[in-house]
Amino acid sequence: MPPGSVLAASTALLTLGAVLGGLLLADVRTPPFQALDEGWGRWIASLRSPFWDGLNVVLNLAGYRGALVVHGLLVAALLLRRRTTMALFAAAAGLAVLGCTQILKAGIFRERPDNTVVLTDTGSFPSGHVASTAAFLVVMALLVGRAWAAVLAGLGVLTMMVSRTYLSAHWLVDTVGSVCLAVPVVLLLWLVFQDICIQENTDARRLLSWRARASRRRRAEEHPGSGS
Repeated sequence: MPPGSVLAASTALLTLGAVLGGLLLADVRTPPFQALDEGWGRWIASLRSPFWDGLNVVLNLAGYRGALVVHGLLVAALLLRRRTTMALFAAAAGLAVLGCTQILKAGIFRERPDNTVVLTDTGSFPSGHVASTAAFLVVMALLVGRAWAAVLAGLGVLTMMVSRTYLSAHWLVDTVGSVCLAVPVVLLLWLVFQDICIQENTDARRLLSWRARASRRRRAEEHPGSGS
């Protein structure tokens, strides 16, 4: 991913996030977008049904603790495969997003919607579920390095944004603020780790290829007539 594109996208998202956060700090109870949040909340709550309720309860479980657990498993898997720098990037991205999210929650301390249908903690802006999901999916998309991975990451984040407002656990702007936080944090860290991660992956693949060739040679030497 070109550094210029990363910086441009990160700057735009961080600017939008800063504007939203600043407006909340100026008037946390009735920010200028409160009517938009309330209108979206009423509309999406009108779509509730037993099927969607059940699906979103699953997403509620998967979106925060679930995302953190899977993120931790990703770090462990990278370490086991000797992708140390990739593991460090994944861990740093997850921890940075988690830390920034909690700091902003405590600093802004926006109240959640009154009609939430799931258990929640304090602080509505930004959404921890959306932030942790975005952090994991963007990390995965960057490590995979394919367009389809980026598309799936975008769809996954959008799904979690809708889910949090469907459950009335967050206002719409809370979920937008989470994306404005998590995505640029991961992308900016990727700028630091990108070249090393790519080289590490290339070296690991070369090592695996060399080991495979060496193993075939040993088998051929041990059984010289097996190929005839």
